[in-house]
Amino acid sequence: MRGARVAVLTGAGVSTDSGIPDYRGEGAPARTPMTVQTFLASEGARRRYWAGSHLGWRSFGAARPNDGHRALAGLEAAGVVSGVVTQNVDGLHRRAGSTHVVELHGASDRVVCLSCGQVFARQSVADRLAELNPQVDLDVAIRLAPDGDVAVEDVDAMVIPSCTVCGGILKPDVVFFGEFVPTPVYRQAAALVQGADVLLVAGSSLAVNSGIRLLEIARRRRTPIVIVNRGVTKGDARATLKLDAGATPTLVAMARALA
Repeated sequence: MRGARVAVLTGAGVSTDSGIPDYRGEGAPARTPMTVQTFLASEGARRRYWAGSHLGWRSFGAARPNDGHRALAGLEAAGVVSGVVTQNVDGLHRRAGSTHVVELHGASDRVVCLSCGQVFARQSVADRLAELNPQVDLDVAIRLAPDGDVAVEDVDAMVIPSCTVCGGILKPDVVFFGEFVPTPVYRQAAALVQGADVLLVAGSSLAVNSGIRLLEIARRRRTPIVIVNRGVTKGDARATLKLDAGATPTLVAMARALA
């Protein structure tokens, strides 16, 4: 990696030290993810989603970048890292100071209207949800999911806001299960990998197809691939080097050595 342009692909394991659980690691909560088809087809499903997401946002939105995020920002500032492609929706790379970030699956701190495309700050929508649903106890103990969701059963009384511009359906600006990564976003990510001398994968099991596709771009270009992750990943057989280690301490050590 010394003297090379390093593209970075990160997953949920980079954010566990910020208090956000991962999807597949030890102790990860069992969950049935919301699909975009279900979200669009059912008012009840949207109430259930927003109820859980509203409860989770207080903790998810308050998460802070950890030393691993800051290490990557430092490596970018030092000219080692050319950019970060992240599968996470927590926005922590941006908040840590990384400037070239491709958010492959979107960002939970934005909300978009599915009819007119108006984008809202998530906190403003959270404030409206709180006004419309004073019965929701935001201080209740929760078990946060990696995407900021919380399992909620009683949602019949939940009132969800609509777009203040056109009255359309609001959805967090994230890629739900069953959705495709937007083509312009994927092209940005692919271009970052294509322009790199090394691909560093940190904190991802590479179980999601979008990550494997980027790894395959590097493999076909014979770009060295370094994977840092606790446990097996779907890309191990294609890696030049696999480190079975935590993302945060490894990224910090890399930053000290390279920057």
